[in-house]
Amino acid sequence: MGQVITVAQQKGGSGKTTIAVNLAVSFVRSGKSVALLDTDPQGSLGRWFMARREAGLEDMEFSTASAWGVSYECDKLRRDHDYVILDTPPKVDADLRPALRESDLVIVPVAASQVDVWATESVLDLAARERSAVMVVINRAKAGTRVLDQVIEALGALDAPRAETVLGNRVAYAETLGMGKGVLERGRGAWTAEIAGLADEVARAL
Repeated sequence: MGQVITVAQQKGGSGKTTIAVNLAVSFVRSGKSVALLDTDPQGSLGRWFMARREAGLEDMEFSTASAWGVSYECDKLRRDHDYVILDTPPKVDADLRPALRESDLVIVPVAASQVDVWATESVLDLAARERSAVMVVINRAKAGTRVLDQVIEALGALDAPRAETVLGNRVAYAETLGMGKGVLERGRGAWTAEIAGLADEVARAL
């Protein structure tokens, strides 16, 4: 049976879909089978998947579900795939609970700002109530800045596991997302170690 990874964050613009697709690409490139499950009505993950198919890349499965259908879809997809990666709407309410319940790991992206840290608390609270394992991932960070140091310090006070890997604020992430690809398919760059490192941390956490 495959493992379910849910990417969740209350605040929009945290990079949920970016992390979901880049993990998916990394796992596929390492020989794993991956299914994507989009529960966000905005449908960004689905649009990325369709762009990928149009580019001739048919190396993962895709499905959608509303909150009440998450359990059924996860059960179905995890039978045939090593990983099911689930993207969620930018909100935290009862609708998120089925996804958290099905998850082997919940990834909580935090863009490098104090506002994002505040938004993270409610996700962590809900995950704790569902007894879901979590991993906070700092995203869109600018190395060496005071705000990054402040965010790291604030997250430390939340007492939640945080990935050692920090994703930088790089144009490559946005560019490849629009093409239905991951940054690892763009060639080598600073992003290579970031995504490879995060995928390794996620695999070890599962």
